[in-house]
Amino acid sequence: MTENNALTPFRIDIPQADVDDLRDRLARTRRPIPVPGRDDRTDFSRGIPQVYLEELTEYWRDGFDWRAQEQELNEHEQFTTVVDDQTFHVVHVRSANPGATPLILSHGWPGSFVEYQRLIPLLTNEFHVVIPSPPGFGFSTPLSGTGWELARTTEAYAEIMTRLGYERFAAHGTDIGTGTTLRLAALHPERVIGTHIGCDRRWLGLVGDKFPYPDGLSDDEIAQIEAVRTEDAAERGYLEMQNHRPDTIGAALTDSPVGQLAWIAEKFRTRGASRTPDESVDRDQLLANISLYWFTRSGASSAQFYYEGEHSGLDYFVMAPDVPSGWAVFDTHPLLRRAMDPWNAIGHWSEFTEGGHFPAMEEPKLLADDIRTFFRDLS
Repeated sequence: MTENNALTPFRIDIPQADVDDLRDRLARTRRPIPVPGRDDRTDFSRGIPQVYLEELTEYWRDGFDWRAQEQELNEHEQFTTVVDDQTFHVVHVRSANPGATPLILSHGWPGSFVEYQRLIPLLTNEFHVVIPSPPGFGFSTPLSGTGWELARTTEAYAEIMTRLGYERFAAHGTDIGTGTTLRLAALHPERVIGTHIGCDRRWLGLVGDKFPYPDGLSDDEIAQIEAVRTEDAAERGYLEMQNHRPDTIGAALTDSPVGQLAWIAEKFRTRGASRTPDESVDRDQLLANISLYWFTRSGASSAQFYYEGEHSGLDYFVMAPDVPSGWAVFDTHPLLRRAMDPWNAIGHWSEFTEGGHFPAMEEPKLLADDIRTFFRDLS
């Protein structure tokens, strides 16, 4: 790990020229020629519908207030620090409670620290909240070089917690953040109080790939899992591109704001709660998240994280049997625990019909309550 341990105060201040450039590009959007019959804004079967994308584009250009979002994000303490030659951006919200537990929140793609904006105030009575951005995400840019995969990032997160003076801490993660959360516990079991995972029914799509089929399934249960696997397979286009050709898609995401908008907004519909994204996720928060990718050019650099992970040979799921684990499953499926935890080894398992892949944005109160309950039981 790197020698310079400085924690440099940071404040978001996007140059006005960049804000003006975004609006200008949005105003000059070159749209596809409409395909007859593709005028249903809720039909995501072929990707994001043009009708819905045009609505979002117009709002991003004329209705969305980046400066208001920037001001809100700057209400929280932030700093940058260099670990292993890579700049990391970290949000650090200290609790007024002297007995608060340090809690690291780890996000994935296409999220950012913006994802936790509405979760933070629900946690700070009991936790000091720490949110690092992975290498290549948000203000953890530019990338210092290749090789920033899950294991290296996990060690950087552990070092960041050390620099903050937190020897023992709790950990929560979703998406890619699940991998860093579980690996923190596996590599540093003496430091991690417990791990809390947020996930959704789409994890059933990993059965037959990352996880074996459970024993004793009926034909109907196998068919249910196969249906989720089929649905999940239709979602893998972005994954295969970022796993294998991040430079190619990165060029488009960096040059076209509508391309970046479509690339991310689609996922908030197809991976989020089963509603249109502006109903399940606040539209301004969604666009603040996408704006962050645009202003930092991290559409390209975040895709590199997928390439590194695919080619690292690392197992994404590592377990720490001596560290307590809690799971919160949103938009749940009756077979999920049987597939993910066939031995009922996970002591804290909560299931919710609400929410989806982005619980901190979709159902922040449910998620906060579950995090508090899990870690309170460990104290």
